[in-house]
Amino acid sequence: MNEQSNDKQVIYNGRVIHVELHEVTLANGNRAKRELVRHPGAVAVVPLEPDGQVVLVEQFRFAAGRVLLEIPAGTLEAGEDPDQCAERELREETGLRPGRLDKLGGIYVAPGYTTEFIHLYLARELTPDPLAMDADEDIHVVRLPLAAALAKIDAGEIIDGKTVSALLRVARRLGV
Repeated sequence: MNEQSNDKQVIYNGRVIHVELHEVTLANGNRAKRELVRHPGAVAVVPLEPDGQVVLVEQFRFAAGRVLLEIPAGTLEAGEDPDQCAERELREETGLRPGRLDKLGGIYVAPGYTTEFIHLYLARELTPDPLAMDADEDIHVVRLPLAAALAKIDAGEIIDGKTVSALLRVARRLGV
């Protein structure tokens, strides 16, 4: 199973995303159109403190039209290593530097229309070491026991996909 792009039209080139319209030929010979959002990828980090609390961030998300409770995350800069991006984003959003950063794998956000892949991490051995927050961010740090964060997933209070996925992976890794 494969699709071959026959024609590509660039619709938009933005600061973070690029939108393309492709005409493709499917393996069975049929033709179809595919709208594609190219994204450089991202990282998302579950900061875990020694007492079992996770450090989350609350922020208004324009696309969702509401405040969401999430793990710290951010977009990869051109050529940036995901490990370095994870540390940078954690320091910018929570003021914490990880002494230990474990990979949890990753997720495609919505492979039906975007190339965005998020690298997931577990951060431990946290020490204060803030970086300046991005000018376009208004973030509030929230600390919760991991079990309470998992209960918020079950209650439908944490609904961000990367956060749900990463918290569940951490819980499984820790046997919670």
